[in-house]
Amino acid sequence: MDITIRDEFIKLGQALKLAGVVDDGVEAKYAIQEGRVKVNGETDLRRGRKVYEGDVISFGNEEIKVTR
Repeated sequence: MDITIRDEFIKLGQALKLAGVVDDGVEAKYAIQEGRVKVNGETDLRRGRKVYEGDVISFGNEEIKVTR
């Protein structure tokens, strides 16, 4: 699935919400802190990690590509 951002970047927690794979920021926070989210194939534990156009977020069975 693709998500489209308007700005140069979006924070990882916000990207998960925008993609609809989590219901709210709290769920995103725990998913990230538990190491269940990867950015470009690497686990990242920072909810505020900036993701940019072309980055791919993996969460569960979902792959989310960031487009602009």
